[in-house]
Amino acid sequence: MTDNSTTSATVLEQIRRRPVKERRVLFTGATIITMDPAYGVIDHGDLLIEGDTITAVGHDLTAADDAVIVDATGTILSPGFVDAHRHAWETQLRRIMPDVDDLGGYVMSTLAGYATVYRPEDMYNGTRLAALTAIDSGITTMLDFSHNSRTPGHSDAAVEALRDTGIRGVHASMGPHFGDWDRQWPGDLTRLKDQYFTSDDQLLTLRLAALATDEIAGPRLAYGTELARIAADLSIGVSVDAVFGTPSSEATLRWAKDGILSPDVTGLTPEAWKAMGETGTTVALAPTSEAQIGLETAIPAVDEALSVGIRPALSIDVEVALASDMFTQMRALHAIQRMRAVNAAYGTDHQPSRITTHDVLDFATLQGARANGLEAVTGSLTPGKKADLLVIQAEDLNNMPLNDPIGTVVLGSDPRNISAVLINGEPRKWNGHILDVDLSALRREVHASRDHVLNASPA
Repeated sequence: MTDNSTTSATVLEQIRRRPVKERRVLFTGATIITMDPAYGVIDHGDLLIEGDTITAVGHDLTAADDAVIVDATGTILSPGFVDAHRHAWETQLRRIMPDVDDLGGYVMSTLAGYATVYRPEDMYNGTRLAALTAIDSGITTMLDFSHNSRTPGHSDAAVEALRDTGIRGVHASMGPHFGDWDRQWPGDLTRLKDQYFTSDDQLLTLRLAALATDEIAGPRLAYGTELARIAADLSIGVSVDAVFGTPSSEATLRWAKDGILSPDVTGLTPEAWKAMGETGTTVALAPTSEAQIGLETAIPAVDEALSVGIRPALSIDVEVALASDMFTQMRALHAIQRMRAVNAAYGTDHQPSRITTHDVLDFATLQGARANGLEAVTGSLTPGKKADLLVIQAEDLNNMPLNDPIGTVVLGSDPRNISAVLINGEPRKWNGHILDVDLSALRREVHASRDHVLNASPA
């Protein structure tokens, strides 16, 4: 079964005719960016998916007679992007404060205001919208730092929203900063794990989320030995937010001393960075958040991370003031770091130490998977990993002619060029459109949720 276009409805129907476990799909003739050093970039290559897994990449691959053969000539196959940190519940408040002044302005309007009136259905609508937008823009894995878990129902709604979209999702659960809530967290993590996270072979995973210090919301939400013990007892990972400045640096050194330094963190003193490098801690940077919200120096700490051997992941962070897609994050970080490097060397005989487009694509894929604890599952087009991949049109007006595939993905492409997204072998976007979503109904639900939040909020 062969078709000459990855945008063909006929090919999609052929792929979806069989259950995922019985499918074989062979993409042929593509430029394949594997992000695996063993395979590199393969020109005019083939990629074979069997069930939910990539089983081969290379040239002139063969498949069983019942395989769907997709002519992917003129396209780039790339690993799906990995968003290592996003507050998905806020999404119906998109760009409500595009010119936010500082972190305090965000905290008081969003966390002390809007968040306090969220119902479980608002958690669902915001998280679902974030996940669908992520898929549309090529993000196949998203860590949702869900820090508005006011009741068990709020947590359930956030998890169910991830599940219903088909994204590879990480639900990182945390209690809210302000307002009334049931104080069920972190105890409710046991119930969540038993109810939703019963298998190691599923799209969703669970994490404990916490703040670095007690400065914003008090000691209950601050990471330390007690929360580390809970996570260890449940055998789940930890993600820590708001890690910057002297207090967070001091906290990081305490974590290292206590042997609990293994979460995802950002932005600290040289001593704290050294401790993180020595312990193999992963780091998620939010390139546009640092600059837009004005955190500390407003410069993403990529050089600090690289100097201690940490290759960071990338994140979207908050859509109340920031863009939704990974292309923006890659380009912002690429430009900012190279600007700093050239500026530091200007007028001297030193050579600038600049990151490359390959670096930022690595941060947006494999390093994101590593930060989310999913390196063995996703982040590269490696045989044996799950089939989380993008089909990017390389001959579209803004991409042709294809000269450097990684440069084209990082600097040339945007969501409109992504013709297909597969997650775990299942098409979630095809012919440039999200599948199985009633956009009119979604729009009504999102608007109704937004209107409730705005009308009920004290902000």
